Amino acid sequence: MAAADHSPGVQLSQTRHRAALVAGWDITPGSTVLELGCGQGDMTAVLAEAVGPTGRVVATDVAEPSYGAPVTLGESAARLSAGPLGPRIDFRFTTDVLDSSVASPENAFDHVVLAHCSWYFASLGQLRDTLARVRPWARRLCFAEWDLTPASDDQLAHLLAVLVQGQIEATGSHGQGNVRTPFSRETLLRLLPEAGWSADGCRPVDTGDLQDGDWEVAACRDLTASRERMAALPEPLRQLVLSQADVLRAVAEPRGNRALPAYTVTAR
Repeated sequence: MAAADHSPGVQLSQTRHRAALVAGWDITPGSTVLELGCGQGDMTAVLAEAVGPTGRVVATDVAEPSYGAPVTLGESAARLSAGPLGPRIDFRFTTDVLDSSVASPENAFDHVVLAHCSWYFASLGQLRDTLARVRPWARRLCFAEWDLTPASDDQLAHLLAVLVQGQIEATGSHGQGNVRTPFSRETLLRLLPEAGWSADGCRPVDTGDLQDGDWEVAACRDLTASRERMAALPEPLRQLVLSQADVLRAVAEPRGNRALPAYTVTAR
């Protein structure tokens, strides 16, 4: 993937994590997969490897191809499309499955995958509607996300950074960060039946080699240092956020903040 040119060690650990997710989902060669929130294709590449030359991955994202850094979604997709996995992947950017113009036949896909993308949704209602929309299109749901319950003290900085970003987004002051609607594993399990899915598996996933704790701490620091974003908040919330930012500075390490746990859920 294109990001490997910038940080090969990071790319390797992120890909290994997604390979572990897919290994637990039993996605077999020849499968058809609809991926929602494909981003720069970290999970897309692993899915394409899993489905083999006779399988197909339709990778969608609501973002423009120009979105993303250090490489854009479009640049990364072009790199993957030009490689050996390219014939198995159909990238579809600026695609919102809630748009009435986007449709698929019933059971067109063996699996629909959402991996570390559900916190990007603007609200839980939007996530629920999306899961309900794709329910007739796929036989099985494979879902993965961060778990808000820390397993150790060195994950508290990641947790605090996530919660602060979620509080700011909840006021309607929307940014471009990774975290917009953080929610717990229990919330997801309550939401699935509302969208027509029945969970048949839930397990923790190791995140010990991932760098996301450091990334979200840095994002939260940048956000709370923005005078414009802070000035837009109601005064009581602004003071709460600034106090939490003080705590984050006290508990966060310069580097090596351990990422929160993650979990995976399968449903039918």
